[in-house]
Amino acid sequence: EENITLPLLLDGRKPDKKRLTEMLSTLNISDRVHHLPNQLSGGQQQRVSIARALALNPKILFFDEPTSALDPELTGEILKVIRDLAQEHMTMVIVTHEISFARDVADHIIFMDGGVIVEEGTPEEVINNPQNERTQAFLGRFEK
Repeated sequence: EENITLPLLLDGRKPDKKRLTEMLSTLNISDRVHHLPNQLSGGQQQRVSIARALALNPKILFFDEPTSALDPELTGEILKVIRDLAQEHMTMVIVTHEISFARDVADHIIFMDGGVIVEEGTPEEVINNPQNERTQAFLGRFEK
């Protein structure tokens, strides 16, 4: 619990216990509320970090490869959490190589190469019908 509420306390805000309980339930980690990070699986740790960010009531959530360090079995859990947030209209910026996930969840996709934007548009435009050679080459390695 402290792992999630500490940023609020450090910012001088009082945690909303009811919201915290709902959030932990939504993220399926209610039963882990008193566990230390080293007692949690990678997926549980990732969900705790999402809960910590959500506790701050952000306007935008940023994810940098949220599944890259996870066991493949846990990847689906985290992608489901992010899908649920998208359905709740949470604004998110997500860096990912999970192409089918990006196609399903994104409203807007930016494809970058070497720190430069090479193509952007809707998932349909960028993933299903890329115009840039570099985007085509990259996406050619993935199932559509």
